[in-house]
Amino acid sequence: MINWGMIGCGSVTEVKSGPAFSKVQGSKLVAVMRRNRELAEDYARRHKVQKVYSEASGLINDNEVDAVYIATPPGSHARYAIETLRAGKPVYIEKPMALNYEECELINEAAAKYGKPVFVAYYRRALPGFLKVKELIENGTIGKVLFFSLELFKPASEDEKAGKLPWRVDPSLSGGGHFFDLASHQLDYFDYLFGPVKNVKSLVRNTGGLYKAEDFVTAQMEYESGISGIGTWAFAVSKQSYRDTIEFTGEKGSIKMSTFSFENIEIKTAEGSRQLINERPEHVQYYLIDKIVRALEGKGEAPSTGITAARTSRVMDEIVAEYYKGNQ
Repeated sequence: MINWGMIGCGSVTEVKSGPAFSKVQGSKLVAVMRRNRELAEDYARRHKVQKVYSEASGLINDNEVDAVYIATPPGSHARYAIETLRAGKPVYIEKPMALNYEECELINEAAAKYGKPVFVAYYRRALPGFLKVKELIENGTIGKVLFFSLELFKPASEDEKAGKLPWRVDPSLSGGGHFFDLASHQLDYFDYLFGPVKNVKSLVRNTGGLYKAEDFVTAQMEYESGISGIGTWAFAVSKQSYRDTIEFTGEKGSIKMSTFSFENIEIKTAEGSRQLINERPEHVQYYLIDKIVRALEGKGEAPSTGITAARTSRVMDEIVAEYYKGNQ
């Protein structure tokens, strides 16, 4: 049995991740930590967790905690992850892995030093629909992939329009704007499909004026495998302009899918068009957590590690580098 401790009890843990730790076979969430102890106790009561902490060190050094899940904003990921590794325990970190690539490298250096694994919550590497698309690409359903294109357009929230800014658009806490929070999933998935990025060209702007972080990004990526792709992300558009599409174009057809809305996967070839269901599990991190538990048991490998996740952070840093150089 892998007994988990969780640092941070925010919204991402209510359904997406927290309950999955006790639903995966051989796994149990036994302790939670939040600086506001009253809120931590409320979370523990609702999710039937035995132990509550208001200090991370207490949870990390609890002898009954075998592994730690870090679900705080990225600004504290490196500190908590390195402390966990130093305590001799594996760590599972919310994405993005850290504030920037430099901090990811510090975590990976600590993992090597203390001999414990690092996993990161890029759970699309384990979701059935995303694995099905990977299979379709690898078995040549659309022939050799020529390129891919991505569009993610979302309106600003009412809070953002009112000046009540979430931590996700505070670069000191998140690393950047919504691009870091959302595009990280997509860029990591492309890394899973095509391997490391070789070259990046980008244009990054703030078009809405609601905060200082970027809200418009367009980037061209060239992969070491020879695949090229272009992505456009916009977070200050109208509701009518909402878009969430990825399209892979091959010599024999195309595959179209969404990242966040889980719309049906559409395949077009000379034989015609067909659609596949893109399953949205009740707890979207369940499949990845299951793979992590199996890996900790020595019964398999987990697809999202500190090494792969650091590559995604490196690409994001490269994409926004010029913007932040001029907007310090």
